[in-house]
Amino acid sequence: MNFSADWFDWMQWPAMLATVLAAWLVGSDREARRSAAFWVFLASNGLWILWGLHDGAFALIALQLALAALNIRGVFKTEAAQK
Repeated sequence: MNFSADWFDWMQWPAMLATVLAAWLVGSDREARRSAAFWVFLASNGLWILWGLHDGAFALIALQLALAALNIRGVFKTEAAQK
């Protein structure tokens, strides 16, 4: 049994939990929770990218990069609208 491979196989679970938590935080009435969602989503993107690199899931990596870019774009648009 290869510890490194097992560790990467299990990485999909924290990535999934982070994604679900971030989605839950986005729907909050509290601005602080919605702001936290941004960082949790970025963390989940990073976890999914690491898992995708290990598994050779290049479409998943591209999806996570696109989702991270859209998340960052949303933050900039929100800040501009608040000014």
